[in-house]
Amino acid sequence: MSAGTGKWKKIVKIAVLILLIPACVGAWWFYRIYYKPGTHPGDEKGIFYVHTGTTYDQLVDDLEAEHIIDSRKDFEFTARLKKFESPKPGRYRIREGMTYRELINTFMAGLQEPVMMTFNTVRTKQDLARQVGRYLEADSLEIVTLLEDESFAAKYGFTDETFLTMFIPDTYEFYWNTSAEEFFTRMADEYKKFWNDDRKKKAQDIGLTQSEVSILASIVESEQRTHVEERPIIAGLYLNRLKQGMKLESDPTVIYAIGDFSINRVLSADLKYESPYNTYLHTGLPPGPILLPEKASIDAVLDHDDNNYIFMCAEYGTGLHSFTASYAEHCKNADRFRAALDKAGIKK
Repeated sequence: MSAGTGKWKKIVKIAVLILLIPACVGAWWFYRIYYKPGTHPGDEKGIFYVHTGTTYDQLVDDLEAEHIIDSRKDFEFTARLKKFESPKPGRYRIREGMTYRELINTFMAGLQEPVMMTFNTVRTKQDLARQVGRYLEADSLEIVTLLEDESFAAKYGFTDETFLTMFIPDTYEFYWNTSAEEFFTRMADEYKKFWNDDRKKKAQDIGLTQSEVSILASIVESEQRTHVEERPIIAGLYLNRLKQGMKLESDPTVIYAIGDFSINRVLSADLKYESPYNTYLHTGLPPGPILLPEKASIDAVLDHDDNNYIFMCAEYGTGLHSFTASYAEHCKNADRFRAALDKAGIKK
């Protein structure tokens, strides 16, 4: 090998090394941005909300403001490579150490974490809208507006008064950005699933519509919130009164009519409060539910106890009731209960 050839080989090697250095630096820089972890949860829960209509710039501003990304510049470089222009709305779980590529993929694909919505102890449409509004992006005002829209209720086969019976208390999985109308559609589907052929037949056998079953179940549950074993008995009692054309005379319906749920003792004057929900004044079921009954309460009506009871009276301090078909015996039970309330100093 000549000295000249060896010299050129050295030059070529040096040139290659010189070219490799920026290539390696570039590869390292690309890896650092594209693959290196650079994302933080932001808070202890690691939940990040992207509201409907959020633009790309607003998203990056929020990520930076909440200290979720280490470098806005690096994030935006990755976004350009991914051709990321706008995020999908949703509720996202941000994990410690996600790369910008993973984070952007999450927003692009809408890989949000669902919410588990539970609603219970709902007495009014406002109660329902308030509870649902805690779980969804949809505004509670929008939800209550639809609940009070008679034409919207008719779309699902309900009246303004019976619309609440479409909502069966339970825990449901939703995406946070579910719209108000999508929420109603889902609840209508759940209602249809619950009211299977077996339950429909049982309702027909006792001569009630599905909404009427729920209305009666709301009264039964209001009478007995703790000892669920009594609910079928109470349901049987009220069905007996309905069959005989008697007023239901349920104290919880009076409390609902008045709208003061702090009442512990219904007085004689309360029984005269004029309202279609006051079952001391009006025969039959009230026009709508006085709360959203649990599934178990609806089934307590459908699978009610076949008894001959007509009267019931609370037993002070036990949470239970005394049942009878005798008016004279009922009067004794009522006197005993009133005496216990007087002794305890419960006036209202």
